[in-house]
Amino acid sequence: MACASDTDELFSGRCIWVNGPLIIGAGPSGLAVGACLKEHGVPFVILERSDCIASLWQKRTYDRLKLHLPRKFCQLPKLPFPENYPEYPSKDQFIEYLESYATKFDLNPQFNETVISAKYDEVGGIWRVRTVSKKTEVEYICQWLVVATGENAESLIPEFEGIRDFGGLKMHACDYKSGKDFEGKKVLVVGCGNSGMELCLDLCLHNSRPSMVVRDSVHVLPREILGKSTFELAVTLMKWLPVKFADKIVLALARIVLGNVEKYGLKRPDIGPLELKNTQGKTPVLDIGALKRIRSEEIKIVPGIKKFSPGKVELVDGRVLDVDSVIFATGYSSNVPSWLQGSDFFNKDGFPKEQFPNGWKGKSGLYAVGFTRRGLSGASLDAVRIAEDIGKVWKEETRQAKHIIACHRRCMSQM
Repeated sequence: MACASDTDELFSGRCIWVNGPLIIGAGPSGLAVGACLKEHGVPFVILERSDCIASLWQKRTYDRLKLHLPRKFCQLPKLPFPENYPEYPSKDQFIEYLESYATKFDLNPQFNETVISAKYDEVGGIWRVRTVSKKTEVEYICQWLVVATGENAESLIPEFEGIRDFGGLKMHACDYKSGKDFEGKKVLVVGCGNSGMELCLDLCLHNSRPSMVVRDSVHVLPREILGKSTFELAVTLMKWLPVKFADKIVLALARIVLGNVEKYGLKRPDIGPLELKNTQGKTPVLDIGALKRIRSEEIKIVPGIKKFSPGKVELVDGRVLDVDSVIFATGYSSNVPSWLQGSDFFNKDGFPKEQFPNGWKGKSGLYAVGFTRRGLSGASLDAVRIAEDIGKVWKEETRQAKHIIACHRRCMSQM
């Protein structure tokens, strides 16, 4: 079957009508939406460009990764973590949880389908979504489109002068697995977020010699204070106090536990960690052992990079370091602008223009989940909202359709 595309050209691939919403992405966010839609009796289709669920977790994370927040803040709707899981589940445990989640709610994504374009057809009142899979193109037609590709769809590596001439190993943090591959090596880690800190710690544990580039200010907090999660403490404080006062309390406690981190080259921002997270989406570093290695100078803190040369890096303060390998812990970006067309719901960075908690719903049946910069708890909240919103319309349309069919049957029986 062929059908006209939004450019009025003849589409040569197959066309498939989706009876319900089309969900783009089978990570935790997409799975959460699917599970919530199941509860409302709404059918759906999930598309995933990789060959597995949660491909970021399964294929682009380091071996020693654990959830940075307590498990109760990371569980998806309708299914808590198993009771025997630790407070901070490992990467493998989280993947196991997601696979059991998909099984419990009978979520069966269509894998190896990459979305190349999605556009709303104003005339037909439908979404047209084109995908490619093993050189086969398909156009999906649906009433609702749920964007669940998330904040971390594509890895980011900044350009540096001379990087092509460096000669040593270069990789993004998403390709890093273990420090055992870098034993005895001098490794430059670019980036001082949670990933950069944890990679440096892992490198130390495998007898590497890491240097970490800290170009900007950063908040470092203990993961726990007096045996309690710092994140949970912050959430509790913000329920009763303005964010600025909550920040002052958190920073005072952090200084008691960690001491003055600025003397090690970790300058704190002028804005508190909670306010910074709420306004700019920047996550504070939750220390799990890297700071101890920084104090002992096993992890060396260095300023910004000026340029690279074969086997060396020149820093902005004039120092030149011999380096064997470079790991870019420089974050990720959304890929939505590369395929979503004709919509002003997302900004040029691929995030909804409306801030949390209002960035989950756009116009014409467009939804977004996993873009709150508030981790899995934010994604879960949006998944519940999206399913409820679509579920209301679905039930009303289903009720009307049944009424029309019943009336038609009565009319036929009277003829």
